Amino acid sequence: MIKTVVRVGLPVGEDLHIRKNRLSPQTGGPGRRVSIVTGTHGDELEGQYVCYALQRRIQAQPELLRGTVDIYPALNPLGLNSVTRGIPGFDLDMNRSFPGQPDGDMNEAVAAEIVQDLLGSDLCLDIHASNIFLTEIPQIRINELHAAQLLPLARLANVDLVWVHSNATVLESTLAYSLNSRGTPTLVVEMGVGMRITKSYGDQLVDGIFRLMAELGVWRGDVPEVRAPVVSQPPEEVAFLNAPVSGIWLKHLDHGARLRAGDVLGEILDPLRGQVLCAVTAPVDGWLFTVREYPVVDQGSLLARILPGGER
Repeated sequence: MIKTVVRVGLPVGEDLHIRKNRLSPQTGGPGRRVSIVTGTHGDELEGQYVCYALQRRIQAQPELLRGTVDIYPALNPLGLNSVTRGIPGFDLDMNRSFPGQPDGDMNEAVAAEIVQDLLGSDLCLDIHASNIFLTEIPQIRINELHAAQLLPLARLANVDLVWVHSNATVLESTLAYSLNSRGTPTLVVEMGVGMRITKSYGDQLVDGIFRLMAELGVWRGDVPEVRAPVVSQPPEEVAFLNAPVSGIWLKHLDHGARLRAGDVLGEILDPLRGQVLCAVTAPVDGWLFTVREYPVVDQGSLLARILPGGER
């Protein structure tokens, strides 16, 4: 059932609609509730395929659904329609607007209504992609304040990495923090690259969602085996590699590669002079789980993240 979560009047006689599709069991009560949220950033499209594929699988065997699944494909429909990361016209990152204020401006009021609608879910998955510059392996990121509750769930989600952040690095104005701090368990998924859909990653995550739904009693059908993720927790330090100079980035390795200290990840080139400005090497042994895709770099641009010693 399609429901309107938020409706706001816009200039020139138009309305902003944020909708969800509620899938309910054919018999019995509503059961436990799983919410799938994506489209907060308009340039992150990986979650669009997840919403589609999840519904197609449920629709193929609706009699096996024993709980409620709410699917919110577009929290930022204006951004999705214009392929804009933030909310067009406001230069605002929607994921810095939560929990919002019911009596605030339009963006704050919208954020508050979204939070209110999601509260009470037994589990929420907040699905993101990377930006257009980087590609990420399927991973879940967790605030260490909520790790005790969320880590057992994250292990079932069929991702490659669970990255537990120290509290100092997590912004309290995000949707996930707002929900977790109010008692609604929320996992943040990051995968793929901006403005693209990586079908294999989407299928991988959908398998994990079914495993989670089975764990919660929302799904009674067979579910696939899920992979055991690598788990990174503080005080383990992820290595960040930034461009030492500006130029054209030519990567040599894809994300997921096992590295030895000194391995060359890529080079920064000068097309004007036909020179290699520098080779970028791994500072530690580890696992490459983020790598830059976009070739133009400025000094300081993020090129890669490495999990030291991470086995895969």
